[in-house]
Amino acid sequence: MDLTVETFHSEIAEALEAYDKHIVCIDKIPEECKDALESLMDKAIRAYVSRGPHLRHGIALDKQVTIILSQTENERPLCGIYFNLHSPYKRKTAVKAKKDE
Repeated sequence: MDLTVETFHSEIAEALEAYDKHIVCIDKIPEECKDALESLMDKAIRAYVSRGPHLRHGIALDKQVTIILSQTENERPLCGIYFNLHSPYKRKTAVKAKKDE
């Protein structure tokens, strides 16, 4: 099976719908999210296709999104799109704060 970003069009559409309804993201507007999802999907496909013989996944991520393609018994891998929980308002840990001084 030839894997392309279009192969996972329905998964991207569902993720964009969830993003539009439920995700608050200061860094990405919905249009930028679509571009990011397509770019990450392309990276995940490349990682999946070029994975080692005993590996089952292709993963791509940025600060807001993680995409995982997992090998199945079928030709088409399972696709998981996850929105990472992140807050720009998170307090710096004591160790990191000391490094920044």
